[in-house]
Amino acid sequence: MIYVIATVSIKPEMRAEFIAAATACIKETRKEPGNVSYDLHESVTDPSKMVFVEQWKDAEALVPHRQAEHFKAFGRIAAKSFAAPLRVEVITPASVETK
Repeated sequence: MIYVIATVSIKPEMRAEFIAAATACIKETRKEPGNVSYDLHESVTDPSKMVFVEQWKDAEALVPHRQAEHFKAFGRIAAKSFAAPLRVEVITPASVETK
């Protein structure tokens, strides 16, 4: 299992178009083999900041996702929407315990 956390800052004038494109992409991505969850969240302190939280069976499941037409279509809108560079982190589910 892996998690993908993608953080973006959106231009205010592109917000509605970005959310519409993301919503369509999310709907189709959730149908993909290997996808466990795929959600978009908005910062409560900065309405221009959006965070995708994805959970995938394994890293191999991301390969066809990145080639999917719905992901490419979203990417075309997203690229015009970014106010800052996209930040993507891939995280394994290993936990760190502290005492």
